[in-house]
Amino acid sequence: MSHTSMDPTKMGIGRSIAVLTSGGDAQGMNAAVRATVRVGIYTGAKVYFVHEGYQGLVDGGDNIKLATWESVSMMLQLGGTVIGSARCMDFRAREGRMKAALNLVKLGITNLCVIGGDGSLTGANQFRKEWATLLVDLVKAGKITDDEARKSCHLNIVGMVGSIDNDFCGTDMTIGTDSALHRIIEVVDAITTTAQSHQRTFILEVMGRHCGYLALVTALACGADWVFIPEMPPDEGWEGHLCRRLADQRARGSRLNVIIVAEGAMDRAGNPISSEDIKKLVEKNLGFDTRTTVLGHVQRGGTPSAFDRILGSRMGVEAVMALLEATPETPACVVSLSGNQAVRLPLMECVQVTKDVTTAMAEKRWEDAIKLRGKSFENNWNTYKMLAHINPPDTKSNINVAIVNIGAPCAGMNAAVRSAVRIGIIQGHNMLAVHDGFEGLAQGKIEPITWTGVSGWTGKGGSELGTKRVLPSEYIEEISLTIAKFNIHSLVIIGGFEAYMGGLELVQGRDKYEELCIPMVVIPATVSNNVPGSDFSIGADTALNTITSTCDRIKQSAAGTKRRVFIIETAGGYCGYLATMAGLAAGADAAYIYEDKFGIRDLEMNVEHLVQKMKTDVKRGLILRNENCNANYTTDFIFALYSEEGKGIFDCRKNVLGHMQQGGTPTPFDRNFGTKMGSKAVLWITEKLKEVYRHGRIFANTPDSACVLGMKKRALTFQPLAELKEQTDFVHRIPKTSWWLKLRPIMKILAKYNISLDTSEHAHMEHVIKKRMSMPAPLMKK
Repeated sequence: MSHTSMDPTKMGIGRSIAVLTSGGDAQGMNAAVRATVRVGIYTGAKVYFVHEGYQGLVDGGDNIKLATWESVSMMLQLGGTVIGSARCMDFRAREGRMKAALNLVKLGITNLCVIGGDGSLTGANQFRKEWATLLVDLVKAGKITDDEARKSCHLNIVGMVGSIDNDFCGTDMTIGTDSALHRIIEVVDAITTTAQSHQRTFILEVMGRHCGYLALVTALACGADWVFIPEMPPDEGWEGHLCRRLADQRARGSRLNVIIVAEGAMDRAGNPISSEDIKKLVEKNLGFDTRTTVLGHVQRGGTPSAFDRILGSRMGVEAVMALLEATPETPACVVSLSGNQAVRLPLMECVQVTKDVTTAMAEKRWEDAIKLRGKSFENNWNTYKMLAHINPPDTKSNINVAIVNIGAPCAGMNAAVRSAVRIGIIQGHNMLAVHDGFEGLAQGKIEPITWTGVSGWTGKGGSELGTKRVLPSEYIEEISLTIAKFNIHSLVIIGGFEAYMGGLELVQGRDKYEELCIPMVVIPATVSNNVPGSDFSIGADTALNTITSTCDRIKQSAAGTKRRVFIIETAGGYCGYLATMAGLAAGADAAYIYEDKFGIRDLEMNVEHLVQKMKTDVKRGLILRNENCNANYTTDFIFALYSEEGKGIFDCRKNVLGHMQQGGTPTPFDRNFGTKMGSKAVLWITEKLKEVYRHGRIFANTPDSACVLGMKKRALTFQPLAELKEQTDFVHRIPKTSWWLKLRPIMKILAKYNISLDTSEHAHMEHVIKKRMSMPAPLMKK
């Protein structure tokens, strides 16, 4: 699909877009509505709200209203959907769709943006397919003229998936899923403390209809003993297996058991498994004090997470571009997320694969059901199975793997340590904990760490192992002696830029010290998200949510006083990731960062922008400044400048967020990401050790034996530390290129700056890889 190079601010002139939310509500829908409205207006199009979903489309009248820039202000942080949603029976009948078509034609609307689940999007596609015949019938009935029918001859449709269940195939995450996980994890954390006090078993039932995603990720994020999901019912005789597992955990010294149940859970015969059934089983067989909690609608509520706001905003931008670039030949598309890439997928292909999952489950093809859910779901399932279901082997490998935390502590480090330790034990290795970073490694602060030693670590913030910023170069000889003394065969280094630098220094030391010729892997963990070789670092999501919720509170405090501008300093060293992403998530007017150079003209333009903004109904401003963005334009300088220039128009306040950005309990994303990174790192080490074992000893000195494990676009990859040197700005401790810089224009457009959006970067239509199995179904029922 070739992209036009026309001026994006003129793409929508003479066109009208309607946006509606349908089906169950999901946090983040408002961010998507806000972005659709503002980017639509930016392109010169008229944008209409459709209130109460398809019902509003059918009823027309006041339900379809022209949206303005100001009408979507303060929507970002609200849960649910401000424009309302409803289940609509009328739209299911042709007569209802005819009324809807009439309402759209009369307003000249031929572009429809639908935010909802698969049912809502399927309804939209049917509407589009029937459009021509609906117009013919309306002309026949004398309700519209031939001219009106000609002007509205084609309807474009783009979908965004809003559903907390994450049950739509083709996208890694649907809008609302991450926020629902936040609600669930808050409850799990609260329950765990009370359960530990009383030695209880807790059974938690989470939503998800026929999809086990929420249950599965919750189980990973809290280290549950067991999870029941509809895609993979437990084997025959699971009752005995479950009771043995719980008793075994208690025998190992665990004071609590956690079992997660998806609402659609069932056994192999298709009979439902409820939390009440499990409770009776545990009480009868084990006599454990057992409690159940059914979470219900609390999972849909509350403020959206930073991830969902950014996801909704990015999808809204992409949806408007997809609508305006569509031709009558373009199939109806859905805007999705794959890794960190926004992609466009043919709507009905996604719906088909989503239906294939249901068919696979009905035909008891469980393995297929897991695969059809997508790579992300499959990886989660495999990680869970390894961590929860495999017992440590009787034979040991005689391999010693040491784990060390480096740099500033961040949320999610402990989750990575826990999974690395447990996967290592499952592989038969001896796992060693190094306390206090490279300094501790030099001083021999090392002890064995066991399976139960890391119990309950997923939900703990900071670093349980202790961490320091010291680099190994000054202790290189002592480190080599310690490695020899403790017979360490491999090293897992978890941390930020210091961990990356430390890894490089150890590799450079291999020429002189043979003891350093062991496989090493660096797992990026830092709030700054500045480690080369990875798009994301563990800890950055937690910090981002902290900043976003602080910005919400600050903006709320301004709502009463009016005409106030807040200047907030964020962490990140020279890396502008936190300032940029928090700017998108909190609806900032500007975010000053080192990577995007700015000068006095830019500051002047920003002040003028705020002066104009104060004349509208939105009388507050939010400016974010990354701590090292400019040595001279400090937070104090910018505060003084805005205060002086805003005299009589607005007043200013400033906040330096400081260390609170590093603390707190990890978000579901950081727990899950840390868990997957820890397990993948140790599995890689296990394979690497087999490769480098020669003549009865381990010797690793090739570049690919010391890697950074990173998330790149759509996959977890291992990149040699030595190769990443070319991609690194060592002076400023940042990668030379960063994917998220492309999101900065979106923030400016959503804040009403008159800038040009580069439309050449937009997603092309991709195809969903049909994972339908070619072998006959009976062979697959193992």
